[in-house]
Parts: sequence; structure tokens; C-alpha cells
Amino acid sequence: MTAVDDRATAASSADGGPRMEVGNARRRKEDAHLLTGRTTWTDNMTLPGMLHLAILRSPMAHAKITRIDASEAKSRPGVIAVFTGQDFAETQGDIPCAWPVTADMVNPGHPSLAVTQVNHVGEAVAVIVARDKAAAQDALEAVDIDYEQLPAVLDMEAALAEGADLVHPNTTSNKSYTWVFESGAAGTGQPIDDVLNAAEVTLKRRFIQQRLIPAFMEPRSTVVQPVGEGFTMWSSTQVPHILRTMLALTVGVPEHKVRVIAPDVGGGFGGKLQVTPEEVICALVARKLGKSVKYTESRSESVMSAHHGRDQIQDITITARRDGTVTGLDVHLLANMGAYLRLVSPGIPVLGAFMFNSIYKFDAYRFTCDGVFTTKTPTDAYRGAGRPEATFAIERIMDELAAELDMDPMELRRKNWIRHEEFPFTTVSGMTYDSGNYEAATDKALSLLGWDELIAEQARRRASKDPVQLGLGISTFTEMCGLAPSRVLGALSYVAGGWENAAIRVLATGKVEVITGVSGHGQGHETAWSQIVADQLGVPFEDIEVIHGDTQSAPKGMDTYGSRSLVVGGIAVVKAAEKVVEKARAIAAHMLEANPDDLDFAGGNFSVKGSPGNSKSIQDVAFATFTAHDLPDGIEPSIDSDATFDPANFSFPHGTHLCAIEVDTETGRATIRKYVCVDDIGEVINPLIVEGQVHGGLAQGIAQALYEEAVYDAEGNLTTGSFVDYLVPSAADLPSFITDRTVSASTTNPLGVKGVGEAGTIASTPAVVNAVVNALRPYGVNDIQMPCTPERIWRALSEGAEKSSPAAAGTVAHGGASTSSSDGSDAAEGGRL
Repeated sequence: MTAVDDRATAASSADGGPRMEVGNARRRKEDAHLLTGRTTWTDNMTLPGMLHLAILRSPMAHAKITRIDASEAKSRPGVIAVFTGQDFAETQGDIPCAWPVTADMVNPGHPSLAVTQVNHVGEAVAVIVARDKAAAQDALEAVDIDYEQLPAVLDMEAALAEGADLVHPNTTSNKSYTWVFESGAAGTGQPIDDVLNAAEVTLKRRFIQQRLIPAFMEPRSTVVQPVGEGFTMWSSTQVPHILRTMLALTVGVPEHKVRVIAPDVGGGFGGKLQVTPEEVICALVARKLGKSVKYTESRSESVMSAHHGRDQIQDITITARRDGTVTGLDVHLLANMGAYLRLVSPGIPVLGAFMFNSIYKFDAYRFTCDGVFTTKTPTDAYRGAGRPEATFAIERIMDELAAELDMDPMELRRKNWIRHEEFPFTTVSGMTYDSGNYEAATDKALSLLGWDELIAEQARRRASKDPVQLGLGISTFTEMCGLAPSRVLGALSYVAGGWENAAIRVLATGKVEVITGVSGHGQGHETAWSQIVADQLGVPFEDIEVIHGDTQSAPKGMDTYGSRSLVVGGIAVVKAAEKVVEKARAIAAHMLEANPDDLDFAGGNFSVKGSPGNSKSIQDVAFATFTAHDLPDGIEPSIDSDATFDPANFSFPHGTHLCAIEVDTETGRATIRKYVCVDDIGEVINPLIVEGQVHGGLAQGIAQALYEEAVYDAEGNLTTGSFVDYLVPSAADLPSFITDRTVSASTTNPLGVKGVGEAGTIASTPAVVNAVVNALRPYGVNDIQMPCTPERIWRALSEGAEKSSPAAAGTVAHGGASTSSSDGSDAAEGGRL
């Protein structure tokens, strides 16, 4: 458990020096106003004369719009106007897609209001403008629309078949793109097919990544106020800067006339990494009427129309030698784009391309992804964005390969992973991992779980034919964090860069304002950035204010997603602070009548080397700069500074997650008994924030394994359209997690940090599913499609019973056959399951 520390920076460390803020478990600055109800959610806002919008959505998955009659709706009390897609056909443009992953990618266009055809249930077809929200909602039923129904296109493989019904009439196929990456045999140039065909062992599996719905707490909300030739938008968004640029391009307003503000934002998880139709509709209506407008979606609208995540068919081929050495990996994905390409939809599965090989040393690798249109809600980023999908596939097939070889799954992983002394290591997918120690994280996780004791218990349960079987699951993973290197993004055809900006203003009284281009929505930026700056400048934690989420007060930035905030935005803050110190150094030297090179700076004080009593604080320098009465010649009266940081590489956190699960073979119920994760995220800024991120990530990853799935019927209707049917687990459904860390500092940034926001989600899903399958493997079960509900487990047991029984299957190898220490030596001999 992390101890909370609220002492001020002025306290001293044990050796008498200034106590450092970084590493302390500070309570979050952000929480007080959230807990006391003093929040500024977008839906809380009321502007003078503001009008309210309600959006009429298609009840059909695929249909032509043959007639719209809004005359009755326009006559309803309080209604100001009704608009359809035809009203904005010439001005609404298309919802932007910023990631054309191939030169020939097909993008059929995505109007914010449908004009002639709808392509998924929930697509916007008309908007009511009224004096209050209730009047707008009531008028929706008065809009009369005729549809000509078209066949729903739901199955990806059927959608790609010759003669399939087309989602879009302006395309010749339901395929949007095919993206291929291929890396031949390392060091030989041998084609991958030769490696695959020459393999001693070949294993093929198909895994399904079910469709998920980002269940952020605050539904999306937008307020737009016309201002002169432009407008100000308040939106519950993760990406105010990107939204500003894309809105300007979409609605044809000069960018400098657009201001976007993300006030308090109630979660995102990638679900608010978007330029939404609703945001564009609000801008169009506000400009059309010259009035401020507000739209806030209902929860059912959010579930039905906000973008979804995952939804892939994964065909995986792994090859190996008989001794367990892996040789080749061939991945073919069908990725469901849904009805349209949203902001980064095509690039999400492509991100995963670099992580399927994970921590293992393959000789050859091929990745092929087909993006497919269907008449379902569009997909886009969801926590992890491509990397959870990749980690699930490789960790599942490593377990399957171990079973095929009758080999211990942990032994198989140890045999093939990158050893700590091999870093930096360039993988078969071209990524250069800078640091890591998979051995240390795994050893600690095995110890915390009590691995050997659980193996013994499992053997007893199997021998006694206990109806409640015990399964143990493994996930040893890494991920690419800090979505940033602009050159890499450019090589992948992403239209923007990945840099981040920060500015620091030192006020006359020595207080500090930090302006950051990342936009927080629960991550704890204000606290962590204050801790970083407190150490960099030697000012009290309480004297620092962090400003973000407004393109006017924080005009430069690339926002928050992909675990990039700390490893890109936080480093920009460090760089800006370093510039502040260097500017202040020249003024301090003048005040001390010394050469700048003769000054030391520590704990917020400049002192002359050899004369520590002769010093000036940074606050002294700030006031002297403000008065400007006696500055050196040629020095401007400011020590304010800004910096833009563009890293040369991603960061690569890693970890080992272990799950012990009990499966009732009579009812199919799976209950997590114990969950241990040991993550290596580099150096830690605030352990309390890290714990929160890990716990939240684990909940979402476990939810995919056991609970959540967006389901459509044969007509394309979302049957899990509310939280009555879409099962989001509560705290009562989850165990108490045992978490710990190892530290392999990143070598690519001065703080040594790696990122943590998505680790729990990425690693936990395969750990849980591997545990479920491990419990049931003696019953002939080698896979269960997620989520592993009691019904699916029961059916898998029924089908598996025809193939084998516990008595016939005996003991299946699964566990930590040998536990290696971090120096590679054998530390202990563990059991096999």
C-alpha cells in the first residue's frame, strides 16, 4: 500500500538537504474541487440566450433516406429550428480521418448529419433546436422520416466476400485498406515464408477481440458560442488542440478564430479522442443561428453512437523448434472499422503491429491487416489502442504453444524473452527497446502470488476431481508508450506530429505557472507537473499552478492519449524549467557579482562555488527580474521559458501479471481468487497516482476478459444499448489487487520515466483468459471466446467433454518450472501444473 505524503517541499531530507518532491505519494491537487462538487462540467454551463439541441438518430443499420418532413416538429412549443443533412450538405464537410495508413486507403466520407443514407443505428439524421432541453427532446418524435431499408452488413468475412452488399454506394468493396509489415529472418534476409515452412512446429489459432464500449463516467457534452467570425467551443474532449485544428478545417473557419476549452472532463479512455459529429453539428448550428447552443448526449446515445473499441478477428501462426525456441510469427487481422473512418480508426490496429512480437526474440515476422467496413458504430481508440489486442494474441498463443510442446508456459517465455543484459535490443518489428528486466519483474510476481503453493493446490484439486478447478494465468508483456516520435508517425502516414509543448511563467512573487499542452481528464497532471517543477526550480509544491485544456491560455499542444503525457509532456516541462534556470543564472550571477559558470543551483538557490552562504533564491531573481532596476546589459527582464519536446523513441514499460482463478465446472462461473502484477514503468513521479492508474487499468482489462461485449442482432441493432445489458463490473465484482514495481529507468528521457496509463488494461486480459483456459484444459478446452461468461464456460466444458476428461488428460504443464533470478541464474525450482 502506498503511504500518502502531504508534507511541504520545504521539509528536509534525512541528510539535511532539500526534500525532493518526485517519488512522493502526494494527494492530488485536482481532487478537492471534484469531491466537493465545485466542478465545471460542460453540461453545467449556461450562457445568456443559450439554445438546446436534441439529435434524431437512425433506428436502422443500413437504409436510404427517402423523405424527411420536419414541419410538425418546427411548430412544437419552444422549437426554434430543425435542420437535416440536406440543410448543411454544402457546408458540413466530412468528419476528419487523420490517419490514412496506405496511399490507396478508401475513405467514403462521413457527414456529421446523414444526407441520403444511414450506415449504422444511431447515426444522426436531424437536429432540433429549442429554448430548453425538454422541448427539443419532445419534438424529436414529430419528425417524420421514411427509410428504404438495405441489407445490414455485420460479419467481416462475409463483408469481404465477392458479391457482398456494400456499406457505401461510392465504393467498390467493403475493404478500406490492407496494411502489411514484413521482416525476414534476422541477419539472413531469408523470406519469412521460408522460415515458416521450415519450422519443426507450426501452430495456428484464431482469437476474437470482441467489440467494447468506452464507459466514461461523463457523457459527451458540447457548448458553442459564436464569437465574431469564429466561435468558442467547450467540449468534454481529450484533445482540445487537435479538435481546434480539425474543426477549423472541417467547417471552414480560420484556426485563429476558433477557441476550444476542455473544462473538467469526466474520463475518456480513448472514447473522447475524437472529432465527433455532435461537435461539428453544434458548430454548424451556432454559426447558422448566431446563438450559443448546447448538446449533451444521454447514456444510451453515448453507448450507441460514440465510437467503440477493439473488434478484431486475429489469425495467428507461430512457429518454433521442438526445444521451444520460437522462430516465426505470422499475423493476419480483420479489423472492423464500423460504418466510417473516424479520427484515427485505421491506425489503431497498425499500432499493434509493432507489439505482436512483444518481449520475444523471433527470427521472422509478418503482419497483415485488412480494415473492413460494416454497418456498425465506428471503432477507434480505446484504452491501449492496438496494444491490448496484440498482447492478448501473443500471450494466448504462447500458452497454446507450450501446451502443444508439453512445456511449461513460464519456461517457454523465459527461453524466448530478451534478457536484461541484451538491452538495448532491436526487435523483429524494428522497435528498439532501451531498457528492461523481465526476469526481475517475473521473479517478484511469482513470489507475491505464491506460485508453487498454488500449483500444489491445483494438482490436489485435479486429482480429487473437485468441481471447482483452479487455473493460473500468465501475461509477460511490454508496450510502446509515449505516442510521439514525429518522424515515426510521419513514416506511418499520420497527419500530425507527436511533440509536446510546455511553458513556465515565474511571477514577481516567486509563484509559478506551468502551461502544458497535454489535457488532463483524471490522470493527475496538475499534481505530477507541480512535483516535477518543484524539484527543478526548488519552489514549494503549493506555489505552483498548472494551466491546461484551453487553446487560448495553453495555445500549443498535442493533448492526451497513448500514455504520452509524462514521457512527452512531462519532459517538455523539464526542458522549460531548465531554460528558466539558465536565464535566471545570468541574473543571479550579476546580483552576486560572480561569473555564471561559477554558480551552483540546488534547492532553489544559486550560490557561488566554494561560498554556499553567498546565495540568491530563485524568488530573489524573479523579483529582481520584475523590477528590472539592475539587470545585466543585453538581458531581457524575463526568465519565463517554453520548450517543445519531440522524443527520438517510444518508451517501453513492461511487467508480469499473474492471475489465480477458480472455475466452477458445474455452473461455469469464474471467480478471480488472487491477482498480482509487477510493472516496470521506469522512475515514478507519484506512487499514489501510479496505483490509481494500475487499478483502473486492471479493472478495464479484466472487464474485457470476463464481462463486457457490445452485441448486435441480425438487423444491426445494438442489443447491449444500456448498462442494463452492457455489463461494466463494479468494485464488488473485482478482487483486491496485489501490485508492486521494479525499476529499469528509461534511457531516452532525463526523468527515466516510461508511462503507466494503459499497462493494466494491456496485460490483464490475457492473464485472466489464460487462467480460465488453464483451469479447463484437462477437460479438452483450449480457448473460450471473450468475455468468458458462465454460459460460454459451461458450453466450452460441454463441448470439451466429448474430447477428453480430467482423468484422461492428466496434469497439463503450466507454471514457473524454473524461477530465474535477475542475473539469469536459477534461483529456485518451481512446479508444473
